[in-house]
Amino acid sequence: MSTSVRTNPPAPAAPADSSPGTRRPPVRPRRNGWYGPAAANLVVGVSALYALLPLLWLLVASAVDSEALFASDFFDLSHFALFDNIGTLLAQDDGAYLRWYGNSLLYAVGGAAVGALISTAAGYVFDKFEFTGKRPLFALILISVMVPATVLALPMYLLASDLGLANTVWSVLIPVLFNPFGVYLARMFSASYVPDEVLEAARVDGANELRSFFSVGLRMIAPGYVTIFLFQLTAIWNNFFLPLVMLSDESLYPLSLGLYSWNAAAPINPDYYPLMVIGSLLALMPLVIAFLLLQRYWRSGLTAGSVK
Repeated sequence: MSTSVRTNPPAPAAPADSSPGTRRPPVRPRRNGWYGPAAANLVVGVSALYALLPLLWLLVASAVDSEALFASDFFDLSHFALFDNIGTLLAQDDGAYLRWYGNSLLYAVGGAAVGALISTAAGYVFDKFEFTGKRPLFALILISVMVPATVLALPMYLLASDLGLANTVWSVLIPVLFNPFGVYLARMFSASYVPDEVLEAARVDGANELRSFFSVGLRMIAPGYVTIFLFQLTAIWNNFFLPLVMLSDESLYPLSLGLYSWNAAAPINPDYYPLMVIGSLLALMPLVIAFLLLQRYWRSGLTAGSVK
């Protein structure tokens, strides 16, 4: 007859600080020092001043006459002459500023609208279709992003001269229609916004590829198109070297080149200095208006894929 001995498991040892009369101190949240937010606010404030001070100077300098401009007396209301400065600017050299303004609108708005459409269509094709040489061609486009535009200006001028396009509107418009970075960006937008199932449904309904792009794909990647349009608009509007190389006729100058010609003449004729100031202020208006009107689209475009 076997007997079994039942043993009870040992009681767990009490924690060292659980004895009567011992109290654990409360855990206090760790507080960051005041210097962290202060340093961040200081950096943001200095950066904002660095960006806004030239614009503020341009604004106040444009509102005074020549005497106050050369004396840096910007806050004397007796020298206020904003509207007189605008009138003098528009009448200078038989309205040359208005011609330059129209040329810049043609180059920038027209070139950006068509160029953004070409970039969007190319990125859509790279995303949705398979064809021979797709990867090497896209790699070549990515490589061309890193090529500075100034390096290509002289070869493009030689090509335009051989084709008889030098010193014409086309010599400035055609080179800005292709944007490698826009193609890359459009491919990312197409992958994020246009599901393959939607295009397949359009094909089943009888739509060809061109109609599928314009009726379905382009509408779905409209934020991408607007984002590329704004990037190209800014780049073309501020473009200086390409018109300098391509154009010799002052009637075809954009604003950047026209104001540069006045700046070159200002040491001989100081009357051009106030014209350059007010002309530079008015030259900012199209970019400001474009960003304000289209901010809803380009903000959503810049965050595309961040929460996918």
